[in-house]
Amino acid sequence: MKTKAVRLYGKKDLRLEELELPEIKENEILASVITDSICMSTWKLANQGADHKKAPNNLAENPIIIGHEFCGELLEVGGKWAHKYKKGERYVLQANLQLPDRPDCPGYSYPYTGGDATYIVISEDVMNQDCLIPYKGDTYFEGSLIEPLSCVIGAFEANYHLKEGSYEHKMGIKADGNLLIMGGTGPMGLLAIDYALHGPIKPKKLVVTDRDAEKLARAEKLYPSQNGIEVSYINVADVEDQVSLLKEKADGGFDDIFVMIPVAPVVTDAADMLNPDGCLNFFAGPQDKEFSAQVNFYDVHYSFTHFVGTSGGNTEDMRKAVKLIEDKQVKVANVVTHILGLDAVGETTLNQPAIGGGKKLVYTHKQSELKKLSEIDNNSELGEILAETDGIWSQKAENYVLKNYPNI
Repeated sequence: MKTKAVRLYGKKDLRLEELELPEIKENEILASVITDSICMSTWKLANQGADHKKAPNNLAENPIIIGHEFCGELLEVGGKWAHKYKKGERYVLQANLQLPDRPDCPGYSYPYTGGDATYIVISEDVMNQDCLIPYKGDTYFEGSLIEPLSCVIGAFEANYHLKEGSYEHKMGIKADGNLLIMGGTGPMGLLAIDYALHGPIKPKKLVVTDRDAEKLARAEKLYPSQNGIEVSYINVADVEDQVSLLKEKADGGFDDIFVMIPVAPVVTDAADMLNPDGCLNFFAGPQDKEFSAQVNFYDVHYSFTHFVGTSGGNTEDMRKAVKLIEDKQVKVANVVTHILGLDAVGETTLNQPAIGGGKKLVYTHKQSELKKLSEIDNNSELGEILAETDGIWSQKAENYVLKNYPNI
């Protein structure tokens, strides 16, 4: 079967190509991809090329299909997996395989397993790690947002607090505590807000900071105070001493802090705002291998403050995310700000920071330039559909694209 795919050959060398997929083996699965959500991690991969720890060293001779936040349908199931998966099933995939002997992951390491393609061969590594997950949600695009949601779930699970008089830890954020999300209006920040409001452990106060007034206003509109949780949004762009301001807002300090941007002074400020037994999660993934920040180790020793860093979720986090979306407990559509076709993936991936906004959703079988949802003509048919949901992407909008946009 022929596929069209965006493949990485080296640093900033992304190519949309048509190629022949090999016949699947007994231990592989042939699948379609309908949607893929572009991740900033793919931007980092594209910039680093073969220097990325998950990319093949011989990338120029062994290009890989990019994209790891994808959803589609199973087309042909190899005999080894026929007892577990069925032709026609919708699926999502946990890209963080955690293989014991190598760092390989879909979207980073495989010639035929990645999200920015029309059709793919799913490597046996995925099934061997139990990372191929059936999905019964209403939309493909929500399926593509399960992987990023699972990263947020993993981060919340990784935070921990002490059990008094014990060396055991209680995992998760502190119930009825003060929670701070710094740089929290990007797509991952919005998912973190959503999960804080609707997940199993809820804070009493949630404070979100950023330096972009427009993004803060949008976040406040999407996620106001609710269910007994007081939510505050604070613009720190012109604030000289954000530590004092934010501690005052929290009536002292914070029990859990998520740092969503790799900026050293922000990490230092976050550490200075931790309550005793407070947990700082450095969620942002820096490109600089020498990245460091100054923190107060007096507080680590005497106030038992602690630090964690998370990068991706695991399969259990993925299953929790699937259930949340299937049960409509979270509104991941809120993070979608752009749509595009497969033909615009390369340019969009390489220009992610400059484009800004939230998630860029790829309809892999379609041709389309990058379109910002808020700039789609209100008088167009798609614009009228978006108006029904106040500009939020929807199942009806997805169906319109799948039916009416030209095929790649």
